[in-house]
Amino acid sequence: VQLQASGGGLVQAGGSLRLSCAASGLSFSSLAMGWFRQAPGKECEFVSYISWGGGSTLYADSVKGRFTVSRDNAKNTVYLQMNSLTPEDTAVYYCAADGSRGYPPNTIRRYDYWGQGTLVTVSS
Repeated sequence: VQLQASGGGLVQAGGSLRLSCAASGLSFSSLAMGWFRQAPGKECEFVSYISWGGGSTLYADSVKGRFTVSRDNAKNTVYLQMNSLTPEDTAVYYCAADGSRGYPPNTIRRYDYWGQGTLVTVSS
């Protein structure tokens, strides 16, 4: 199983980035996916969730209205469009594949597989 996150980089406050996470070695189209992030010196926190078909999404309050999660099951890829970025969004962003263990979708324990992370830096 491999989750390859990409699209991070340096952007000015107010700018946008789109993260991608390409999956292989799993039944991507049958799995919900999540995005998490970890800022320097802080714990990993939930960002967004998307159901296997894309019909259900969930966002952390801190990103609601600015970030949009989507997926293309034909390409085994999940995306995170991030707009109106602020320095508080600076973090390593991770994608994760659902383990369907019954935990809430905004919890780390819900997810079985994790990508390597992609760094997003927002300058003021």
